[in-house]
Amino acid sequence: MEIETLNTKTSQARNYRSLNSSALTYDLPALIKNMKQSPAWENGELKSMILLKSPGKQIVLTVMHERTEVNSFQSGDSITFQIIEGKMKFQTRKESVIMYKGQLLTLHDNVKFSLTSLEESVFLLTILTGSLKSPGN
Repeated sequence: MEIETLNTKTSQARNYRSLNSSALTYDLPALIKNMKQSPAWENGELKSMILLKSPGKQIVLTVMHERTEVNSFQSGDSITFQIIEGKMKFQTRKESVIMYKGQLLTLHDNVKFSLTSLEESVFLLTILTGSLKSPGN
């Protein structure tokens, strides 16, 4: 399955505390289970959920079926991928890396990349926008 863009404007997770709280908690196994029971997931689509959206930062939980591809995506922001489950391949113009459960990948802003799930995978995507970057970036 091939997908052209990674949508980070999907439904926001319900938090156990107010967004004004200094500590938000998420039950990732329960969220992942619910995402995998959705009709969209059962129809073969990837499923994403925004866990946090604030000025300068966004955290997105995504589940992907095996052999799902996100091609030619370029973020104008610095991003990280933390693999929660599965195995994924990330490719930039200069390199390719395979990531496994428990690993973290960081990409600087304006890096064009693609990703492929080599098996059913779950990851956290963190997007850091310009307002929080250090002055040298």
